[in-house]
Amino acid sequence: MRRVVNIADLRSAAKKRLPKVVFDYIDGGADAEWTMRENSRVFDDVFLRPRSAVATKDVDLRTSILGATIDLPFLLAPVGSSRLFYPRGEEAAARAAGDAGTIYSLSTLSGCTVSDVKAATRGPVWYQLYLIGGRDVATAGIERAKTCGCSALIVTVDTPVAGMRERDIRNGTSELVSGGRFSMLPYVFQFFARPRWFAAFLRDGGLMSFPNVVLKDGPMPYADVGAALEQSMVSWADFKWIREAWQGPIVVKGVHTADDARQAIDHGAAAIVVSNHGGRQLDGVAPTLRVLPEVIAAAQGRAEVLLDGGVRRGSDVVKALCVGARAVLIGRAYAYGLGAAGGKGVAQAINVLRSGIVRTMKLLGCASVRDLDRSLVQIPRSWLEG
Repeated sequence: MRRVVNIADLRSAAKKRLPKVVFDYIDGGADAEWTMRENSRVFDDVFLRPRSAVATKDVDLRTSILGATIDLPFLLAPVGSSRLFYPRGEEAAARAAGDAGTIYSLSTLSGCTVSDVKAATRGPVWYQLYLIGGRDVATAGIERAKTCGCSALIVTVDTPVAGMRERDIRNGTSELVSGGRFSMLPYVFQFFARPRWFAAFLRDGGLMSFPNVVLKDGPMPYADVGAALEQSMVSWADFKWIREAWQGPIVVKGVHTADDARQAIDHGAAAIVVSNHGGRQLDGVAPTLRVLPEVIAAAQGRAEVLLDGGVRRGSDVVKALCVGARAVLIGRAYAYGLGAAGGKGVAQAINVLRSGIVRTMKLLGCASVRDLDRSLVQIPRSWLEG
């Protein structure tokens, strides 16, 4: 980890440690992966406008989200199946987030229970909700999250079906989780090529189930998630019973247009995440930073607006905050760290981004994230005309 200087280094380390099927699950996107790539590239379209000769000895990175103060202007996004990346992966990531003074978001499709994850960290935990298993199963999951002290509920609205992730097909993901010996055979060599990962995987119990999706027969086994999502689509009408069950702040993730921003707020969202699921769902949609101004204008201050997608450097975080995001969620950036070295890798990803933010803000002549605004960036005019 001492040789890691950026997120790309963590990606390289994860690629060396993980089987191809697992690494590509983290690294891949939908179809031609254009949106996934553009999420990162679009930060190059925003130029910084520094104020020179400004003394900024100390930089205050604290911000508030949903009334709670956190020490960093970014939080960890929900990433499904993190236990495949490293033993007890969700707990390791949550612990690193808490130690850094920020929020960890737990996916419904995780390998550790929400109560274990909450107990593993001294920081806040948000619970991300899929309606897999139907309303009764989802309501029970909401109750468990509420009971163990999760402070916000994330409802993801952009997954009526899983995107077409071609890498997963080529790597035999469906065959590997099917349990069929003959169907697995052409693909299982990937595990043997990474013996240290494979040994840790077996010590951690082998193929994980989804303990936060409790069906009649017990936790949902690791199976075809795409089919499960297709059978459990969330609609705006569902927000009525979700609000009644949760009775706390709701974050709507997957908003990409002004119309959906207004819909989310009208249905009770306290915060919105401008997100295209990291380019893993519908390829060809605009990158999230590009549509951020549109969503902020539509929200009109009635809900906090956050952003995820493509963040790889501290300067990316600063640009998003200058454009108007309250905070940023990171997904792949910390998932690479988790795959590379567990909790130490997540901590290193956080440190890389933190130091990048501090350095960028000092060079900008800005001492607090609360003072970041559009005067410090040059945005393409077309972004503000749509």
